[in-house]
Amino acid sequence: MKSVSQIEINLDSIQEGLRLWIDARRPDSLFDAEENAEENNEARFQLVEGCLYDFQINDPEFVLGDIGENIIQQHKRTANLGTISPNIFVGTLSIPLLEKETNQELSKVELEVQSVKAGYRNDYRDMLEFITEKCTDLLLQANSPVSQHFEIDYSKDSQTLYQKFAFIKSVIGTDEFAEAVHRIVTAPVTKWKETTEEKDIRNARRFSNANIKEVLKGSKRTKLPQTHYLRSYGIETLPERITTIRKTDSVDTPENRFIKHALENFLKFCTDINSKAKQFGHTKMQNESEIMIRELESQLHHSIFKEISRPTTLKLNSPVLQRKEGYREILRVWLMFDLAAKLIWSGGDDIYSGGKKDIATLYEYWLFFKLLDLFQTIFNIEPKDISDLIKETADGLNLQIRQGKFTALRGVYDSGSRKLNIRFNYNRSFSGKKSYPDSGSWTATLRPDYTLSFWPFGISESEAEKQELIVHVHFDAKYKVANLADFLEQNSDMELDEEKTENRKGIYKNGDLLKMHAYKDAIRRTGGAYVLYPGDKSINQKGFHEIIPGLGAFPVRPSKVDSGIGELKAFILEIIEHFINRASQREKLAFRTFDIYKNPPESDNEVREPLPETYNTNRDLIPDETFVLVGFYNSSEHYDWIKKNKYYNFRTDTRTGSLILDKETVSAKYLLLHKTGDTNSGDLWKIVSKGPRVFSKNALVKKGYPSTSSSSSEEKYYLIIEIEKVSDLEFENTKWDFRKLANYSPGRASAVPFTASLTELMKSKVK
Repeated sequence: MKSVSQIEINLDSIQEGLRLWIDARRPDSLFDAEENAEENNEARFQLVEGCLYDFQINDPEFVLGDIGENIIQQHKRTANLGTISPNIFVGTLSIPLLEKETNQELSKVELEVQSVKAGYRNDYRDMLEFITEKCTDLLLQANSPVSQHFEIDYSKDSQTLYQKFAFIKSVIGTDEFAEAVHRIVTAPVTKWKETTEEKDIRNARRFSNANIKEVLKGSKRTKLPQTHYLRSYGIETLPERITTIRKTDSVDTPENRFIKHALENFLKFCTDINSKAKQFGHTKMQNESEIMIRELESQLHHSIFKEISRPTTLKLNSPVLQRKEGYREILRVWLMFDLAAKLIWSGGDDIYSGGKKDIATLYEYWLFFKLLDLFQTIFNIEPKDISDLIKETADGLNLQIRQGKFTALRGVYDSGSRKLNIRFNYNRSFSGKKSYPDSGSWTATLRPDYTLSFWPFGISESEAEKQELIVHVHFDAKYKVANLADFLEQNSDMELDEEKTENRKGIYKNGDLLKMHAYKDAIRRTGGAYVLYPGDKSINQKGFHEIIPGLGAFPVRPSKVDSGIGELKAFILEIIEHFINRASQREKLAFRTFDIYKNPPESDNEVREPLPETYNTNRDLIPDETFVLVGFYNSSEHYDWIKKNKYYNFRTDTRTGSLILDKETVSAKYLLLHKTGDTNSGDLWKIVSKGPRVFSKNALVKKGYPSTSSSSSEEKYYLIIEIEKVSDLEFENTKWDFRKLANYSPGRASAVPFTASLTELMKSKVK
């Protein structure tokens, strides 16, 4: 393949001297593939996806017609020149050449568009073969509701027929198929075959009972010499020739008959497709089918097939067909062929439209089946969900996978200690119109390629969404990405400046990465978003300390040997292990989120007063979750003891004034003291002990606690907390009217300790 800067296409067949010139704007993006275009069934002149080309026809009376997707961009004033922009499409572009005045199509100009991926031809073939194999597996499921009674309908339009042919070609047009046929013809299964022939009696070595009868009664006899020893037994004559049986090695076995029958069936299909392609004017299908016809005819012309007769029955349960190399591959292909020829794929419009190979979209479909395989090995996905992927329709068997359509597979993962619901979605939309706590996006509707969702077994998905118990992990297929790691390793100011300059021009090199951020940040309850691309380097950036939340990329290549899916499997298993851990930080965060947002805030729940900033020792100073104990002291002696010892005591018995140890009391951070007759107080202390301790009355007395007037001899016990004077400037010279607090009781009950939140306390601040 020769790189050129300009090509000239001869159009003398339309008009003498008519020429089309195409110029490349970028070096090494225009090629003349005269040497190998035919063997790949491609057009001679080749472009590269994503590049721009200038074209001109030397006669203004002729123009290039529109083929959609804004690929042909005519100049506004001079229609015979313009730009060719193949965008992301790969394959053969058949561009109509039109007479400008009548708009009549005179011919087709065929150009091939190469993918930027060097191995895209093999990728395309391997992915299509894998999809065909998976579809066949679905059809062959024992519990599949689909009945197999369809015939190939050649009256369908060329696009549907091309889909069918593409499936068939992916089955019989592979190197593996050709190798299987080669193994058979070089080492075929044989059987012994008995052949009868007349032989000179003098050359006979062994006589059977039938030969002895011929010695006595055979015709064309010759007299024996008088001295011959057989005359003594009464035998005077012998037949000149007798019948002998010879065993020969024959290839005419039931298994070889099946192989010949299969190849002839494949040839007939390709021949029929070829004739229909000519009828529809589908050049690409015609050329591809002719290549297949030549290949199959070459295989059938092998000498061994001349010795093989037509089969009367097909013994598909033969051990040779099921086990021997070569034979088992042809059997598998024959079973796939029969079903693939009936298959219609509505999503195939995205792949085969206009003869283009949209390999990026095919990669997305291929990944769906690859992920389906992966998740089936990990989770218990119900077969009925999988069989729903193929429906029986009036057109045939319709594969229900299509871009923009929702497909879900459900399953349950049982780790032994926890059960998790699993849901795998293809192209699930997360609506931007739903409000919290329903599922969806915060802004615009987003639709990742694949979404894997986890939530506890035993509750519905909608309830799991509302209680923050579900986690979504998103994956996007990016066939075009060369090395996503480059986007994460931009460190220099120069690289960032260059990126900013390109952004101003509307070029976003890191758009795929930004999309992952959009999924993670915009779709509610997203644990991670990851790119799947045919590269060789994985990236897994953790948001905090655990496997999720995170962003990254995993290489998954269209390869039969090393697809890289194992690394993705290990990642999914690690996520599962993370979900089994009930003490994970994610579990805590999910509960906090649910607890905070389960109810909308009250309209009057505001604190605009000065408070210590939430850092260092005050990091947990959340007014609604910070509680203040309001305590009473009964004398100046009692208060002096509190200041000296930095203790405060509460009663523990059932008498009035005893402290109730509820959650707010135990977790209280501040103590506000007041005495009889106070209407407000600014005497605020910080509680520094980890929790209350129990002291007896005698122990307190030994620490100088002022004696009480009680004459009871019963031992009394008190709860003691350690305190220190508040030093925060925000609380200086501040007083609060504690009588306005909800738990305050007037009269004699005013000495009873109670709690209030810091929010409520700040609202009672004395102005």
